[in-house]
Amino acid sequence: MSIRIRMVLLVAFIFTGTPLLAADGYMKPPEELARLVDAPLTPIVQLSPDSRTLLLMERPSLDPISALAAPELRLAGIRINPRNQGPSRDRSYKGLRLVDVETGTERRVTGIPDDSRIRNAAWSPDSSQVAFTIDAEDAVEIWTLNAVNARASRLGTRRVVDVFSGSPFAWMPDSGSILVRLRSSAEASEPARNEIPEGPVIRENIGKTAPARTWQDLLSNPDDERIFDFQTTSVVALIGLDGATKELTEPGVYIDASPSPDGRFILIESIHRPYSYLVPWYRFPRRIEVIDRDGNLIEEIADLPLQEEVPLGFGSVPTGIRSISWRGDAPATLYWVEALDEGNARKEADQRDRLYMLPAPFDGQPVAGPILPLRFGGVQWADEDQAYISEWWWSNRKSRLYEFDPSRSDRPAKVIFDYSFEDRYNDPGSLLMTTNERGYDVVDLASDDDFFLRGAGASPEGDRPFLRRYDRRSGATTELFRSSAPHYERPIDFLDARRTSILTQRESVDTPPNYFARNLRTGRLRALTSFPHPYLDLKGIQKEFITYEREDGVQLSAMLYLPPGYDPAEDGPLPALIWAYPNEYKDADAAGQVQDSPYRFKTVSYWGPIPWVTRGYAVFDDAAMPVVGEGEIEPNDSFREQLVMNANAVIEEGARRGVLDPKRVGVGGHSYGAFMTANLLAHSDVFAAGIARSGAYNRSLTPFGFQSEERTFWEAPDVYFTMSPFMNADKIDEPLLMIHGEADNNSGTFPMQSERLYNALKGMGATTRLVMFPHESHGYRSYESIMHMLWEMDRWLEIYVKEAGAE
Repeated sequence: MSIRIRMVLLVAFIFTGTPLLAADGYMKPPEELARLVDAPLTPIVQLSPDSRTLLLMERPSLDPISALAAPELRLAGIRINPRNQGPSRDRSYKGLRLVDVETGTERRVTGIPDDSRIRNAAWSPDSSQVAFTIDAEDAVEIWTLNAVNARASRLGTRRVVDVFSGSPFAWMPDSGSILVRLRSSAEASEPARNEIPEGPVIRENIGKTAPARTWQDLLSNPDDERIFDFQTTSVVALIGLDGATKELTEPGVYIDASPSPDGRFILIESIHRPYSYLVPWYRFPRRIEVIDRDGNLIEEIADLPLQEEVPLGFGSVPTGIRSISWRGDAPATLYWVEALDEGNARKEADQRDRLYMLPAPFDGQPVAGPILPLRFGGVQWADEDQAYISEWWWSNRKSRLYEFDPSRSDRPAKVIFDYSFEDRYNDPGSLLMTTNERGYDVVDLASDDDFFLRGAGASPEGDRPFLRRYDRRSGATTELFRSSAPHYERPIDFLDARRTSILTQRESVDTPPNYFARNLRTGRLRALTSFPHPYLDLKGIQKEFITYEREDGVQLSAMLYLPPGYDPAEDGPLPALIWAYPNEYKDADAAGQVQDSPYRFKTVSYWGPIPWVTRGYAVFDDAAMPVVGEGEIEPNDSFREQLVMNANAVIEEGARRGVLDPKRVGVGGHSYGAFMTANLLAHSDVFAAGIARSGAYNRSLTPFGFQSEERTFWEAPDVYFTMSPFMNADKIDEPLLMIHGEADNNSGTFPMQSERLYNALKGMGATTRLVMFPHESHGYRSYESIMHMLWEMDRWLEIYVKEAGAE
């Protein structure tokens, strides 16, 4: 089809209302939208442990659809590239640069092949090297970068196995070698799938309560098990910087390996049969062992069984050892947590978790640490007599931080902070960590009595990130830095031992994020990077953080974007797009707190709604959609009613300002935002049309909970029914565009969800369109898909929103 004919058909569609049922392959959106896809992406930055060098990792443009169409295995909850035993969909970088913090000198790293896919970059503890992997066609390779001469080279010739979450390697503390998972030198041949079934696939449950979430990509037959074994089997090995390789283990399915801070021991975790067809790999039986640098077994710490029967409820956990790791402040001491309430969040209990510690040689009884009345949230180690442990609880949003003495189990832990984690205004911030000489993160101590806090600094004026010094004795804080208008500036780390200079990331409405060295005493700033504005022709976009109130008094907010030069008094109200994502709260005041900052850079990403400001729309991004349930009332008990109140409030505020035409308003969202969109079209009449991407619409298909809903379908059937747009499809009488990836692996958002709602709407004569993207998952990754997504969304908005009020 020629461009001329295509344009004629599109114009006819717009002005006559005659639907255009099919696109001519992958389409491209108008130029002002396409430019956003082609705009350069800001690099990702890592600071070296000695704070002297910045590693800049350049982000590539989108992959072509041909990359996503490559062979892919979906096994036990992971997606594998079978050609190189790496992930099939992981984010990568295309180039590396080094910036000297003292001088600002920038050097491009040489020796990396063109068009490389770089991942897993990590500084060595002594800051002399960076290790990273490169995804080659038939192997994942391990490389190192010399920070002195900025030259990279491959380390050995062995293939890395990188299919599980987290990095496949770890630096040894002396920075002289790397611990890595490699393909076995005695590699077996790849198993073939049996053409003839070996027998039926049988699942059985005899009297056990074994609820499970709606996981995808699970094992489903013996063939899957054999192929999973082949693709994930590795050996744990040490590779020296000269490439010399020493295998430490027999082949196995190793999911993690980490050295002790003194480098004498290695903690290894592996999974083994029996596998499950109901849960992902991280619920499979798991063996935890300690070996030495020669591969000798020192101690088996645990052999945990298959975990199919984890109790229901947010905060429920498996029984036995979990969250095991090394203490970063000690030479060789393991720590872990075990549940005291059978892992059951629904069980009444005064004690939920307990911390345990086990020093080398690991053959004695573990030392019992603090008992937690709530669920373990993490531990930060400072020194031999100072550490911090956190806990949380979902139902009341409680969060606490305790200080304890690891050397004195007889001393009770002391509460440092006690607050609600949904109360952003009173969030004290998180402990600032530093990397010690062994490469482990420990609490950055100003003295025996002081540590530092870094936080978002939420306030009624928006987020104002801060850095504070905390006095342990008095509980007083001293503010060392806080972001101020008209910039948004986020502290990252100290740059000197005296702690007089910090690295910050700074931006403003018209200036993209860049990195600076800030002197805390004088306030002097020195630029370390100068990333350019990615879309100069869009600098005139107007951005305003707005607040308003819904009818029951809950405070709401949104970020309002208006076209360059637009004046409501002269130009009149505009068609509008509202983009949102619902959030549940247990406190109305917390629900009304301001989020984000009015001084952040206008990142006009192709993924969100902001691009449509270039097409003449008023855009309300991240419009607050709180759902509040205080006390014994759960938020979802009035989900629909609160959504409608939120929607009415933002439309009324836009109309009051004169920027929004109430007859021409579209609504959209992704994932739970898509679920919201379909509900708003079903239960209100304030929108002209909706756009729902990668959503779930029938909650009976997620019967053991969804989003923040803890109750099962059988415990709250009315909630599941009334919240499901599929059950209320007969009430959706506005045009609805649905988009979904055919390979969506997100829990709950099966592609079938969109297909079933489309069929229901079509069967009742509704105006709807379903676009299924081949090879795409929950978020779309290919250039062709993103371009076509923009084309679909733009066309839908032009026809059913912008032209909705035309006579």
